[in-house]
Amino acid sequence: MVALIIVGVVAVLLVLMGISYYNRFVRLKNKVEDGWSGIDVQLKRRYDLIPNLLETVKGYATHEKDIFDNVSDARARALGAGGRGEQIAAENQLTGALRSLFAIAENYPDLKANSNFQQFQQQLAKIEDEIQMSRRYYNATVREFNTGIAVFPANIIASAFNFSPYQFFELEDHTQRDAPKVKF
Repeated sequence: MVALIIVGVVAVLLVLMGISYYNRFVRLKNKVEDGWSGIDVQLKRRYDLIPNLLETVKGYATHEKDIFDNVSDARARALGAGGRGEQIAAENQLTGALRSLFAIAENYPDLKANSNFQQFQQQLAKIEDEIQMSRRYYNATVREFNTGIAVFPANIIASAFNFSPYQFFELEDHTQRDAPKVKF
């Protein structure tokens, strides 16, 4: 009789532990989705700004058609990206294309002095800062979730309910990670 009670108590504790882990994974998954939603909002703001920025630059640098096409194509790929991994790759391409656009703008002093261009550049810088903050939050929640489903005994519950790790939103361009070189 005592053995049955002990087995029953252990079974109830295991069930409660399983429920606790499952609920924790659901909360963490929701945090990851919330983090991605924050990134998505900022990316949409950037997508909306890019056509106006391109039109301003086109007025000054009409013979830089390749750059405009690259930015437009990268924007279209980012807008049409299917999965989260595809979206991350497309965003890295778009960031590179925008960097090329601003490098071209350096060759046109009238463009750099244009108030619309300066305003778009400031707005884009602000949006990029917001994307960076959203990306940090997202990556922190992904790290927490991925760690949670990988440790024992939680990994047993995670695999039983098909919780799989999320992909980090990392910079693909390694030059963004390198320290800038300052020459005097």
